[in-house]
Amino acid sequence: MNDTQSGPPLLEVKDLSIAYKTRKGRVLAVEGLNFQVSSGETLGLVGESGCGKSTVAFAIVGFLGQNGRIPKGHIYFDGDEIVGKPQRELNKIRGDRISVVYQDPMAALNPVVPVGKQLAEVLTAHRSISNHEAWDRCVQMLKKVHMPDAEQVMSRYSFQLSGGQQQRVVIAMAMLNSPALLIMDEPTTALDVTVEAAVLDLVEELKEEYNTGILFITHNLGVVARVSDKMCVMYAGIGVEQGSAHDIFKNPVHPYTQGLIRCVPKLGRNKEDSVLYPIPGRVPDPAERENEICIFSERCDYAQPECRQGRPKYAEIEPAHTVRCFRARDIYKNRVSHEEIKKKPELKDEEEQVEKLLNVENLKVYYEQESKSLASFFGMEKKQFVKAVDDISVNVRKGRTLGVVGESGCGKSTMVKGLIGLEEITDGQARFLNFDLDKPITKRERTVIQEMQMVFQNPDATLNPSYTIGQQIARPIKLFKTVPKKQIRDEVVRLLESVRLNETYFDRYPRQLSGGEKQRVGIARALASRPDLVICDEPVSALDVSVQAAVLNLLLEIQKRFSTSLIFIAHDLSVVRFFSDDVVIMYLGQIMEMGPVEAIYDPPYHPYTEALLSAVPIPDPDADQGHIRLSGNVPSALNPPEGCRFHTRCPRRHQLPDGGEICARERPPRRQLENGHFIQCHFSEEALRNMEELTEAHTAVGA
Repeated sequence: MNDTQSGPPLLEVKDLSIAYKTRKGRVLAVEGLNFQVSSGETLGLVGESGCGKSTVAFAIVGFLGQNGRIPKGHIYFDGDEIVGKPQRELNKIRGDRISVVYQDPMAALNPVVPVGKQLAEVLTAHRSISNHEAWDRCVQMLKKVHMPDAEQVMSRYSFQLSGGQQQRVVIAMAMLNSPALLIMDEPTTALDVTVEAAVLDLVEELKEEYNTGILFITHNLGVVARVSDKMCVMYAGIGVEQGSAHDIFKNPVHPYTQGLIRCVPKLGRNKEDSVLYPIPGRVPDPAERENEICIFSERCDYAQPECRQGRPKYAEIEPAHTVRCFRARDIYKNRVSHEEIKKKPELKDEEEQVEKLLNVENLKVYYEQESKSLASFFGMEKKQFVKAVDDISVNVRKGRTLGVVGESGCGKSTMVKGLIGLEEITDGQARFLNFDLDKPITKRERTVIQEMQMVFQNPDATLNPSYTIGQQIARPIKLFKTVPKKQIRDEVVRLLESVRLNETYFDRYPRQLSGGEKQRVGIARALASRPDLVICDEPVSALDVSVQAAVLNLLLEIQKRFSTSLIFIAHDLSVVRFFSDDVVIMYLGQIMEMGPVEAIYDPPYHPYTEALLSAVPIPDPDADQGHIRLSGNVPSALNPPEGCRFHTRCPRRHQLPDGGEICARERPPRRQLENGHFIQCHFSEEALRNMEELTEAHTAVGA
């Protein structure tokens, strides 16, 4: 690929291969990779898990481990060869001219050392400056990354900071020495959409200020479209498509790139008028890859016999846009695209739609805050409570999906844990199938437990590594006696097949499954009792886009087949828009807005909903999107703000006639608009309706 920048590239990866020594012999994790990054430029490195993206980052900084080596190829940094460079010389570069920001900030921060000391060490290790000067420069850098109370943060420990603050500390640490190259490995995956937007804004600011070259590794195509100048798409250790981010999003040519883009829900689309197309199969294990065929051919919709007879080479289909595919020119010339292969879901009759399965009124879940003061010991101190869920009323109708959205700390998971019985309900009423849900799960009727099941975010935390998949799915079948004993194995196999797994998985252990397969097992186990309601708590947030699309399609199929009702918690508003029938927007334990999904994503918005939509990364470099950023963090639920709980961060409150003073005094009224759409806000309905539409995306790949 030709570099679009003048002068030599800052980073050049040339014909790079990376191998690991294993029990099966030498295994190639990366093969023949080429790309360049210039100063002031961002290259997005994209692909599913297992494609070798992080391995490339480790190779650049020389962290491949004792069993990793580079048998072939070159890595040039500022014209200097890195491969084979002694560790002493690499140490001078790492943390100084090349910095890395990892996905999990807690993995890079020492929990027993104050933040300030960790930051200062980065400077004193590479610069001949005093501790006092290093301290001052660290405070200034924290301010540059928009850290509130920078001086106080220096004295805190990492566990005393929020996730977004931790990530800002790591970015500040990476930028202290004004590095020429910044490597960011999934830096926003675990963040709320509002925090993610702020971090991405920060990356752009720092790039402009320091003229830093950035290698941005991610599987989130919305993030890539927003921050990247160029893209390199990797599959199974091989680069398959390269070009400008604009060209690739507007005209993806390689079937794998097309597949990735079709896996992403579009913000303006829902399950009624669009379909997700997951890529069939999975990324092959490095030890199982065939070197004499196109490595993507087994998953490719366009594969021909020639694809299994040799390896394709890069073809330049237009200037600075190269594709590694035998059919690249044919696909580019004919603009080959998928037809919609899935029918729209049939509408249920009106009577079934209005039947309420779950009815929640004025629900509260409070936690008593323990105090170690002497006054508390003698009963002289007033008890304090964390108001995690504070006066919520919702309902779930049969055969429909309720999406629940909000930042971390807004009470989403606490609400469903109260409903499922994992947390005690403090006040209010929740009725499910005419049963009261005021008892903990250990004291509930067996019927309630059977008819309400949950799929958790992390399947590894819910699957027992000592039992086979078949044993774990069979357990609820035995407990609830859904089939006779002799039919249990057949029922487990049926459930496995319903989640697109087969009988061979019955005797496997969780460690033998991929992340997406484990999540499917979690869904199968939740369905084992044949429940009427399944609660899904962030079930796809940690999955690759292709696996995410497959899981979402699977849940839709199950819902259609069994008329199952779903509560779907997520922080990705594109996913919620695609998947849900009704949506609830939560903030600090209360509902700010709720209604049918079509009403939530078009004006009138609640100002909080407006900010969330503005922060969603859209997989379209040319998308017209509002720029609204929330300042500060979600306040503590121990001492929530008076009046409107959102007023301390609301970007619109000062537009009210009294400058927003009413927001700080009075809880806003619950405005009923139309078609079951409610907004809790002091702005009039007319003012809310006059808000501009926030997003207009142009890309329609796979639409």
